[in-house]
Amino acid sequence: MDFSEWLMIGGLLLIFLLAGYAAWLWYQVWRRRQQRMQQTHERNQRLAGDIRLLARGLCEGQVPPIEGAIRIKVLLDNYDGPRRANLNLAIFETIYDATAHIPTHESWKALPAAQRRQHEEYMETLEQQHRDALHRAAQELRSGLI
Repeated sequence: MDFSEWLMIGGLLLIFLLAGYAAWLWYQVWRRRQQRMQQTHERNQRLAGDIRLLARGLCEGQVPPIEGAIRIKVLLDNYDGPRRANLNLAIFETIYDATAHIPTHESWKALPAAQRRQHEEYMETLEQQHRDALHRAAQELRSGLI
């Protein structure tokens, strides 16, 4: 064999090695994509279960309406799975937006009592205004998003 034949064999060997490496890399990408899809599916199942649980708690009076609405809205924002087209969930957005200015956690504890009472009265008014719509939306979610 002369030099050009060795060069051609070496070139073909290099092509096969690079093709094998490219196939291995593509397999890694496919496997990671499958894992990500599985993780997303599992996350959506957990979120859907949490949403149903909160909705049931709202319907049964186990969760304060404002807190439940805010929690459900945040979970719905993170949920990107399938849902029924006829779900009317605007009330959760309405409650969330109406209470966005109210401090939480440590900021709430730091408020003077008079200011806390003002916010509590405002939340009670919101609850009374939206009680029926909130209950209807929670009833819809109680059976699931699909």
